[in-house]
Amino acid sequence: MAHPPYDRALLAALPKTDLHCHLDGSLRLGTLIELAREQGVALPSDTEEGLQELVFKESYRDLPDYLHGFAYTCAVLRTPEALERAAYELAQDCLAEGTRYLEVRFAPQLHVHPGLSLDEVLVAVDRGLDRARREHEATEAVITGMEPPFRYGLIACAMRMFTAGFGPYFADLMAVTRGWPAAEVYGAASLTLARQLVDARDRIGLPIVGFDLAGAEAGHPAADHIAAYEFAHRHFLKKTVHAGEAYGPESIFQAITKLHADRIGHGTRLFEWEAVAGDDEEPRRYVQHLAEYIADRRIMVEVCITSNMQTMPHLRRVEDHPFGRMVRERLSVTICTDNRLVSRTTCTDELLKAANRFQLAPHELRNVILHGFKRSFFPGSYLEKRAYVRQVIDTFDRVAAQHGMDTDKRGLSR
Repeated sequence: MAHPPYDRALLAALPKTDLHCHLDGSLRLGTLIELAREQGVALPSDTEEGLQELVFKESYRDLPDYLHGFAYTCAVLRTPEALERAAYELAQDCLAEGTRYLEVRFAPQLHVHPGLSLDEVLVAVDRGLDRARREHEATEAVITGMEPPFRYGLIACAMRMFTAGFGPYFADLMAVTRGWPAAEVYGAASLTLARQLVDARDRIGLPIVGFDLAGAEAGHPAADHIAAYEFAHRHFLKKTVHAGEAYGPESIFQAITKLHADRIGHGTRLFEWEAVAGDDEEPRRYVQHLAEYIADRRIMVEVCITSNMQTMPHLRRVEDHPFGRMVRERLSVTICTDNRLVSRTTCTDELLKAANRFQLAPHELRNVILHGFKRSFFPGSYLEKRAYVRQVIDTFDRVAAQHGMDTDKRGLSR
């Protein structure tokens, strides 16, 4: 039976997570313009309206068109002050719409230059997020226990591939490794990053909770980065991988089996058996086994509906997205923004699309939201995470009841 449309006010009030949110894709437009002016970075327009028309659009031709805006956002995130401000404002924006747990991901090597070390990049982002956390903890709602406090973690992205034009760090690395096979250079960069992250986590005490692999997926296999992920795995750094976004099910399989992925970023092409070599029956069976394995192992899929529709022409309608099938087959899924600025979206926007276009039952919506908290890379002990999730569940049920949402728990998944 179809559920009546969910109200924006309800979804904004419910406690939410965003586990797949890129810092450099989520700046405020006004901040981008101001930082560009301060740093002498040329933009296609100096007004918000102009940038929305020329760069950060409602729809894009293809993935390169979608990625065009990152050239400008990354260009202004080259100082500790800019990184701290971007992180602080992102946390504020998330808090304003009820997001209580946030994992911010970024590629720190993109921001490194002779005047800014990798440690300084990480510390600056943490400083901005922590300022927002402390401010929120001082609010009456948190002090009285009426809502859970804001928590966050940092996820650092290695790049599947890069060129010298990606930034000074990559230019220097390619100069030093001139003549090496490209795959070995990419692998060396990711392994170096993994080592630096574990060191910064343990030496400085930063809440670095995860390791990610981003960038051009087709033609740049996860296997090039096995050493980095093995190092992260041995040092208990949790792992997510962008996979199944620009390549098919085999990319997801490789992320799980080669890189020990705890979560999959996007996973949009999970069910596309046509992309797998073999006769009709064999690829179908392969994809079904893969989906069953992901479901059984509770490997979470970080779903980003708007972003996928903007970069994948075959997704003409929200209903064409495989999210609905993922829910039906009881995969562990959560809804994420990917890039709040580039996709012009929020957590509430994404949940509205998912809940109403796929006609989620109340218990299904509850599952999707709570999965985000349960499968998060929480920066604390397991017991602390359990206590936090318990507080979130109590808040969720109370807010839902206040808005007249039936919180019948029948059919809830673990």
